[in-house]
Amino acid sequence: MSIIEYSDKYTEDVKHLLKELQEYIVSIDPYHFNIINDDYKEKIFKKDMDEVKNNNGKVYLAVNQDKVIGLIIGVIRKPCTDFDYERLNNMGEVIELVITKNTRSKGIGSKLLKKMEDYFKSCDCKTINIDVFGYNDFGKSFYIKNNYHNRMVTMSKKIDYKDNGW
Repeated sequence: MSIIEYSDKYTEDVKHLLKELQEYIVSIDPYHFNIINDDYKEKIFKKDMDEVKNNNGKVYLAVNQDKVIGLIIGVIRKPCTDFDYERLNNMGEVIELVITKNTRSKGIGSKLLKKMEDYFKSCDCKTINIDVFGYNDFGKSFYIKNNYHNRMVTMSKKIDYKDNGW
């Protein structure tokens, strides 16, 4: 297995992995809010690649026998001083990390994460943020094992307009 930078030859493998991640999220969503449309693969791939292009990002692939078995996509958020608070440093953000189902728990995710962390360090990032779906216990435990910590937590409550008399 090797870790390489993305090339167009792996586009379809990347799209497949992005869809596999969304299928997993859909399967663990107790609210059933997450969906996969017919054109999901195309749209998420374009969105992610635009993020990479517009935010000094990188895509790294874990490849085994010329097949992509994992990927990580990261971008760099520039300092922000437009609000009442300031973030004076570059911030790395992992926007996608997925390992194909058959090869999880073999250290591939940690290797990809380390590769992205090295890239962020080379760009003078001081922090790395990763959003994890709240019901993704496997993902949360993976990041904790890799020394990530909660900084912000989004709380959610499903409501039914009928319950509120609307």
